[in-house]
Amino acid sequence: MNLILFNTNEIEKPLPIADSRAQHILKVLKVRAGESFDVGLINGPRGKAVVISQQETHLSLSFHWHESKNQFLPINLWVSYCRPQTCRKILQECTSLGIQSISFFDTEKCEPAYRDSKLWSTGEAERLLIRGAEQAFCTLIPKLSFGASLDELIQDTPNKGEGIALDNYEAPTELGANQSYAFPIILAVGGERGWSKSERDVLRQNRFKLLNLGERVLRTETACIAAIAILRSLISD
Repeated sequence: MNLILFNTNEIEKPLPIADSRAQHILKVLKVRAGESFDVGLINGPRGKAVVISQQETHLSLSFHWHESKNQFLPINLWVSYCRPQTCRKILQECTSLGIQSISFFDTEKCEPAYRDSKLWSTGEAERLLIRGAEQAFCTLIPKLSFGASLDELIQDTPNKGEGIALDNYEAPTELGANQSYAFPIILAVGGERGWSKSERDVLRQNRFKLLNLGERVLRTETACIAAIAILRSLISD
C-alpha cells in the first residue's frame, strides 16, 4: 500500500500490533520509533504519521495533516453482480481510478449465487475499496450500494446525468468515438453474459446510449477499467 488509511475514530487510539496496518508499517515499510510514513484520513486529508513508540501490543502514533486536493471523477459505475473474484477486481481497481460510486445489481442473466457471496456480508468489499484508495495514494472511498434490478436503480436515481451502457451486440458506436459527454455520467455494465432484450429496452427508454469498446470481447473488470479510462481522458481539467 502506498498510503495507509485511518478512520477518524482511530487516530486518538494506539494501533494494535495485530492490525494489518501495523504489520505493514513494521515489516514492509520498516518504520521505527521517531520515523514517519504517509497516511490519510478516509474521505479527508493526507498527511504524515510518526511512530512515537512501539510496545509489545501496540504502536503509538502522532498524526500531522496537510491540505487535501483529492476529488472524485464524475463517473458512477453500475455493474451487474459477477463472479466474486471479478467483483473484487472491480471494487479495488475502479476505486484506484477515482470514480465516485459503485452500484452492483441483479440482471436477468446473472447467476443468483453471485449476490449471495460472502464478499458482500463480511466487510471484505469495503476493505477492497480502502485497498484501492491506498494503492492510488488517495483518501476518497466511493459510495458502495446495491440494487435489486436495473429498473430499481433507475427509479432510485432521478437525476442521473448522462447514461452510457456498454454493449457488445447492439451498440452502433465505440465509446471513444464521441469526444463530448455531459458529466456526471452513469456507466452501466452488464454481467458476464451481457444484457437481455428487455434490459436493453429499459436502457433505451431511459436515454442511455448503447456504446461498445471495439470488436474484442472483454472480461467485465477489463471493460470497466477501459471505459473509465476513456471517459477520464475526456474530462476537461
